[in-house]
Amino acid sequence: MSRREPVALRTWYRAMDSPFGLVCLVGTEQGLIRVNFQQGERPVQPEPTWQEDTGLLERAQDQLQEYFQGQRQSFTLPLAPPGTPFQQRVWQELQRIPFGTTWTYRELAQRLGMPRAVRAVGHANGRNPLAIVIPCHRLIGSDGQLRGYASGIVLKQRLLQHEGVRL
Repeated sequence: MSRREPVALRTWYRAMDSPFGLVCLVGTEQGLIRVNFQQGERPVQPEPTWQEDTGLLERAQDQLQEYFQGQRQSFTLPLAPPGTPFQQRVWQELQRIPFGTTWTYRELAQRLGMPRAVRAVGHANGRNPLAIVIPCHRLIGSDGQLRGYASGIVLKQRLLQHEGVRL
């Protein structure tokens, strides 16, 4: 008896303009798997198997546009980011950071019940594939300073200011 290979999900992508630069959305039937600014460390290059979106990502684009226009503070989208179980836990908890507020990496680690895992939390945060939707930009250092962001500290600062955070 042979083992079946898992069936690869179709992947769609769409680029959209934002006040903060070009954003690429990537998703499957299961949900959104990537939201990346095209500046910084992780610009998205569509893979040969990806298809240009014909509607699957429209709801995600609409909700992001509402966020950029100041009309949305949280997202109601199916999400399917690939990651380890620990990363998934961190990303779930990140979604609890209220709009317009920040938490420290230490605070997030404590909320996860892992107060000594500050570095691991920071690493998982840095692997977040869903910018804005999973609001990793809302994490700051214990000293109140902005720390790493894949699309750059300046963009992180602009996103926080967009949400009304006083820096």
